[in-house]
Amino acid sequence: MDLVRTKQAAKKWTIRIVGGGVLLAVIGTALYTWASLKYVYSSGERVGFVQKISHKGWLCKTNEGELAMVQIAGQPAQIFTFTVPDDKLVAQIDALAGHKVALDYEEHKGVPSSCFGNTPFYITGVRKAE
Repeated sequence: MDLVRTKQAAKKWTIRIVGGGVLLAVIGTALYTWASLKYVYSSGERVGFVQKISHKGWLCKTNEGELAMVQIAGQPAQIFTFTVPDDKLVAQIDALAGHKVALDYEEHKGVPSSCFGNTPFYITGVRKAE
């Protein structure tokens, strides 16, 4: 009888430990993702012409774009790739198509999934540049 109780107790503890480990992994991943999206590694502004902006992805659709930054006429443009998390900003960027724009961005390092964007640079604002 004691052997049966011991096996049942061991089984219950094994289930509790495995369940607790899974729960801890899920909560840890959620906290890490939240922290990586809230912590701003760097922020700034890039000025240039938006070459493209597209809505892409298999499961998680994100808005991805490219900004062509030209310093001096005749030089090749440097391309800045970015993610736009807000659909209202996408509409504002589309409205300024063909114009020189200034994009405000925040860089988030270590975001664990491409469901939040394919680049670490998230656009927070847009305005027409002079």
